[in-house]
Amino acid sequence: MMQKPNLMQSTITLLISIFCALPLAVSAANGSKGEFFGAKPTKHPEWFKDSFLDFRDDIKMAASQSKRVLLYVYQDGCPYCNKFVDYNFAQKDILDKTQKHFDLIAVNLWGDREVINTQGTVTTEKEFTKSIGVKYTPTLVFFDEQGGVALRVNGYYPPHNFRIALDYVAEKKEKTQSFRDYYAAHTPIPSEGSLNKENFFLPAPHNLARASKRPLAVFFEQKQCDNCDALHKKTLKYPGTKDLIAKVDNVQLDMWDDKTEITTPDNKKTTPRKWAKSLNIAFAPSIVFFDTDGKEVARTDAFLRGFHTQTLYDYVINKGYKSQPEFQRYLQHRSEALQAKGSNVDIWK
Repeated sequence: MMQKPNLMQSTITLLISIFCALPLAVSAANGSKGEFFGAKPTKHPEWFKDSFLDFRDDIKMAASQSKRVLLYVYQDGCPYCNKFVDYNFAQKDILDKTQKHFDLIAVNLWGDREVINTQGTVTTEKEFTKSIGVKYTPTLVFFDEQGGVALRVNGYYPPHNFRIALDYVAEKKEKTQSFRDYYAAHTPIPSEGSLNKENFFLPAPHNLARASKRPLAVFFEQKQCDNCDALHKKTLKYPGTKDLIAKVDNVQLDMWDDKTEITTPDNKKTTPRKWAKSLNIAFAPSIVFFDTDGKEVARTDAFLRGFHTQTLYDYVINKGYKSQPEFQRYLQHRSEALQAKGSNVDIWK
């Protein structure tokens, strides 16, 4: 007679079936619970503003000093947040520029401190970040003097990219120019070189208004792009990722190509450059995911490493966005399920 599984076994099985499309990373040799790697504690500098989190007052005070408010949404142990604080601000020009032009206020993604948002609504840190749809940490929200959003950066920007964002807001360029156009003007478009090719990319011509039972991932990239090189040479090589990629239709586009004709998922004829502009794509590489109906369901438009990129594929394949709109919670649950199965997880590979 078969032994009836206990509650713990059933719970683990359910978690794995929901959050894990297949085994990945390195399995623990002894079959015990997998280990978790990659979390990095971060100590926030003393020059970060000690705020009561009434953003209306913060914006008013900053304006009186000819500054603007920069909200920095973080979470404990986040390696991207650690990179942002410990590496970006180790660059003296970035540190000086930030301190001169901005009051930087840290907001905990899961925090319970009271927040008063720009509309005067009283809430908590975690409810505020949920209300503005934070999916990645760090997320940076630059406010103008009226409490409007001058720029938002969803994820980690390396120093070169972050400098451009700082200058854009410090110079108040949002009044006359889109960030995408400003970014392009300060990142010369290479005329030579080629994109990184992969055998899983669908060949041209690209009619993306296709009838398919598979989700679609569109890679917006550019030539001579260090971040794009890192995506292909390291990020996509995270163990198990290629197996998930195989379950999705993948297309690669040069985000500055204004000659090639494509058809978008909503059946509009355009060029990659014009489409990227309409989607407000500035960072290369960006990956935009569409469901089988041609609706955008997720994207990454900042620097991501292997486990997060892989989990984003898993999120789209399993339609996690329908039951869990908070990607960070999905990421956490998937990590726990994989460890329960005996797989090691490294969020910084």
